[in-house]
Amino acid sequence: MTDWYPATLLARAPAADGLTHLLLDVSGPPLRGTHERPGQYVHIRLSGLPEAMFAIASPPGDTSQWDLLVKKDSPLTDALLALPLGERVEVSRPAGPGFPLEEARGKDLLLFATGSGISPIRSVIESIRQDRDAYGRVTLYFGARTPGAFAYMRDFAAWEQSRILVVPTVSQPGASGWQGLTGYVQAHLGDAPFSPGTMAFVCGQREMVQGVIQTLRARGLPTSSIFLNF
Repeated sequence: MTDWYPATLLARAPAADGLTHLLLDVSGPPLRGTHERPGQYVHIRLSGLPEAMFAIASPPGDTSQWDLLVKKDSPLTDALLALPLGERVEVSRPAGPGFPLEEARGKDLLLFATGSGISPIRSVIESIRQDRDAYGRVTLYFGARTPGAFAYMRDFAAWEQSRILVVPTVSQPGASGWQGLTGYVQAHLGDAPFSPGTMAFVCGQREMVQGVIQTLRARGLPTSSIFLNF
């Protein structure tokens, strides 16, 4: 049975086409400090509506605020997008194993995300930036359906400055004028061999996850080095 605690909606802003960034105040006990690993998720509910699960997009630690990325696809998310700032929601403690970032210290790390799957991967990235020299090469392969669907694009420059290579690719560029990479994220891994101990964290739609895992395994990365956040 889920235990529920109050949190306050502090801010809301567009993140990408169809995606909205929410900021929750979780400074009250017992939520503060319960986000322990990047990739964990929380359940949220509002009165009279079914609950839903959202990955935390901010890094773990003794923080009083959580970032969430919301896709408008249910009565609950519709209500969250219309909720006045300052109103309360009910949230659970963070759950799930998250990503084993502590095991990636000293190693190269491949990050894969599509669509709203960038949310838990952003938590990983921001955690790495707090202690960047503890990790090897870090590369983000980020796929979106259209050029306007990249959430947190405003963060790309800061990530690159932190020596995190961002490889964006669009699957349906249409007539957008997109000049970058197209197709699926796993198609842009290149041919260079993985360094010993390389790890991969993956989050996205099921077909994408399966495709990435198949490609990584075919390239010689063992299954034991590939991780999901649930």
